[in-house]
Amino acid sequence: MPKGIPFTGEFKQKVIEDMRADSLAYREAARKFGIPDHGVIRKWERIYLEEGPEGLFVERRGRASADNGTRKGRKPKLNKKVEEDLIAENQRLRAEIDYLKKLNALVTERVQREKKHKS
Repeated sequence: MPKGIPFTGEFKQKVIEDMRADSLAYREAARKFGIPDHGVIRKWERIYLEEGPEGLFVERRGRASADNGTRKGRKPKLNKKVEEDLIAENQRLRAEIDYLKKLNALVTERVQREKKHKS
């Protein structure tokens, strides 16, 4: 296939399933199916194993869209309201943890004092 023409999901799936069924090495599968670079088959197999056959049908070429925040290596940005709610919940939980630590320290101190007085 000429460079720049994408392989179809069906083709990728056929290559991987045939390679696994016939116990072919990457180079052998590349030669059998006329794929110039055997490394691409390794990528397809990783995707197949991690995401299943449907993962081979996802278009992964080109630059990711900046509109929805899905740039490669970055997680999409959260809605401002959701982000504010998460920050508020995080602060509340940290305060609750601090309170429980102090309460635990006071209870431990009280138990130790009572043990001293009984002895």
